[in-house]
Amino acid sequence: RRRPCPSEGGRSLKEKARLRLREFDVGDRFSRLPLPRASVLLPLVVREGRLHLLLTVRSMQLRRSPGQVCFPGGKREATDKDEIDTALREAKEEVGLQPEKVEVICRLVPGIDKMNHLVTPVVGFIEDTFQATPNPDEVSDVFVVPLEYFVKPLNYKTVPYKSSSGSLTWMHCFTYDDQEHKMSFRIWGLTAHFAVFLALVIFGERPTYEVDYDLDNLLSSAEDNFWNLYNHMP
Repeated sequence: RRRPCPSEGGRSLKEKARLRLREFDVGDRFSRLPLPRASVLLPLVVREGRLHLLLTVRSMQLRRSPGQVCFPGGKREATDKDEIDTALREAKEEVGLQPEKVEVICRLVPGIDKMNHLVTPVVGFIEDTFQATPNPDEVSDVFVVPLEYFVKPLNYKTVPYKSSSGSLTWMHCFTYDDQEHKMSFRIWGLTAHFAVFLALVIFGERPTYEVDYDLDNLLSSAEDNFWNLYNHMP
């Protein structure tokens, strides 16, 4: 029997992920909510037969959340057609990723950030040959994490957090030791929330820590969580 070449393995891995993601595509279902809008790109890349997520570290000279790990993204501009446009434009500005080099798959259930922006995660595949050219005004580092890390982390804790409505809740906090950069990165907040949901969607397995989803009804419970948060906004 002919052994499949690595690129074939990558293709079937992508195909499986595509099929799973399409089941969770919310399209523009949340687009008409009366909130200021922002988008992030969740860039998936196949490396050594595994799915990885590309993340950035915010420049230390930024006013808001300097040095924090996040996905490429930002606020909607008047010229953006939709959330996908926003995510692709921001990724180009921040890390030099050309929009035509992204295979956009879907939009997932949005989140609400601490500035009360409606943040839409846009999931897309990028080539493993992509070389980031970070814009130093916005991004100080770019790295990848195996997506599986968000289901089976080596270093995980929860941190208490006061939501915009004033209620005390908790959020995921992952520490990832990057061998390539010889650095540790702390991934938490909305970034971790989106990474966790993406990993649950694609792998469909129970993580090694507690999540506030009904894993048998992942989409409806994610939507319920969103509406609960939205309806309790000040």
